[in-house]
Amino acid sequence: MIKKTISRLLTFLKYRELFFQLVARDVKLKYRRSVLGYLWSVLNPLLIMIVMTVVFSQLFRPNIEYFPVYLLIGHMLFSFMNTSTTNSLMSVIGNATLLKKIYVPKYIFTLSVITSELVNLLFMLCALLIVIIAVGVPITGRIFFSVIPVIQLYIFCIGAGLFLAQATVFFRDIQYIWSVITTAWLYLSAIFYPVSILPENLYYFVTKYNPLYFYITMFRNFTFGDVGNLDLAIRGAVAAFLMLFIGIICFSFNKNKFILYM
Repeated sequence: MIKKTISRLLTFLKYRELFFQLVARDVKLKYRRSVLGYLWSVLNPLLIMIVMTVVFSQLFRPNIEYFPVYLLIGHMLFSFMNTSTTNSLMSVIGNATLLKKIYVPKYIFTLSVITSELVNLLFMLCALLIVIIAVGVPITGRIFFSVIPVIQLYIFCIGAGLFLAQATVFFRDIQYIWSVITTAWLYLSAIFYPVSILPENLYYFVTKYNPLYFYITMFRNFTFGDVGNLDLAIRGAVAAFLMLFIGIICFSFNKNKFILYM
């Protein structure tokens, strides 16, 4: 196991330049033909936050302090998870022509897709900072610990992305099923409502077994200056590395069969 891990690391280092080029390509392509370019990474979450705040603050009237910040954090992290994993679905199939011609580590395409979305998330954090200042959230040193749930979510998405990428090679219908799953996940992650309004059984499920809820809640706690919850951090880490393990194992087991199905 250790030898395989070292071998994968050495292989990645060998192709690191390709990895960085793929990430840069994906980031540039996203805003290549837009007039405002990268500024949309800041404006888009701000505009969505304004619309959702107006709608949900009237619909649910949630008793949540600093609701715009609460809402934007949930939206950003869900958007990162949803976009990165959805794009991962076709990351291997979409590069079939290249994979048939030369040897390239197949996982590097999935990893680059997720990393490019991480770069977009970092741009979106600028929008979050603007909202934090505008709403008047007290800024404390604990806000820097927000990097913990971001890293955990990134690791989780790599694992999920690898699993989805290899599964899509054999079952194209995965992309349609995944869209349904992420839609349900959106409404089960307390993004625009307080988790306390859920029925008891659903509340227990969401707070104990929903990884996205762990990461969103941790980020919110640190942003609002709370000490945080060690239980959430542990659950988040376990979920992240378990998903990464599953993704790596499934991808490694099936990667040599990809060429037969592409």
